[in-house]
Amino acid sequence: MRVKTGVVRHRRHRKLLKQARGFYSGRRKHFRKAKEQLERSMVYAYRDRRQKKRDFRRLWIVRINAAARLNGMNYSTFMHGLKLANIELDRKILADMAMNAPESFVKIADASKDALAK
Repeated sequence: MRVKTGVVRHRRHRKLLKQARGFYSGRRKHFRKAKEQLERSMVYAYRDRRQKKRDFRRLWIVRINAAARLNGMNYSTFMHGLKLANIELDRKILADMAMNAPESFVKIADASKDALAK
């Protein structure tokens, strides 16, 4: 008995082409090109979900460093002072304070300096 895959294949192609919407030119219209691009895109998406975490940490460190330098310290001495002062704020919160609440950041920087002086 002969089995035809017309309906199943059409559904599979349509599902994949729907995922490829927004791609450029034949990469959204032709099944094979769309499939190849979609595989590549999924790899980029997987990789960049991890890369995003690194990028944000780097941004937070840059912001903390800039604010610490305004208070006469660099990033590494500031973070070391926080550890000595038993202040357990993560980089995300510190960067937010540096941007949006500089007066609070100054108090934390002073606490860091005091802990280093002891």
